[in-house]
Amino acid sequence: MFGMGFSEIMIVAVIAVLFLGPEKLPSTMVQIAKFFKSFKSSVNDAKSSFEQEIRIHELKEETLAYKKKLNDVGDSIRKTVTFDELEVIKKETSSVTDTFKDVQNSISKVKDMKKDPLGLKSSITEKKTEDKTEDKAKS
Repeated sequence: MFGMGFSEIMIVAVIAVLFLGPEKLPSTMVQIAKFFKSFKSSVNDAKSSFEQEIRIHELKEETLAYKKKLNDVGDSIRKTVTFDELEVIKKETSSVTDTFKDVQNSISKVKDMKKDPLGLKSSITEKKTEDKTEDKAKS
């Protein structure tokens, strides 16, 4: 005990009997035993508290890791949903784009009609091009 041999313990006991006397020695031994017991329980409490703090710290780290994974999965799901939504929007807007092209073609036809309301110029130019192609074919 405490790095002491049997002979050293006996010397301490003899000195304690001489110094305290036989009347006070038993009560002093009880007090010393109580002190060591309370000291041992305090050390065990500190040890368990320290271990509990270490476990809490590990649980916090683990929880933060799970939270990060959960956030990453949520972000990837949002990105997937966003791409799917973009495809739907693209399909829906393609019909609108086609409608705009039709309107643009109609506007260009109306502009052409304003320039030649009866269509005489276009029919004359078409006849000239037909005549030229026939002449070339005959040659």
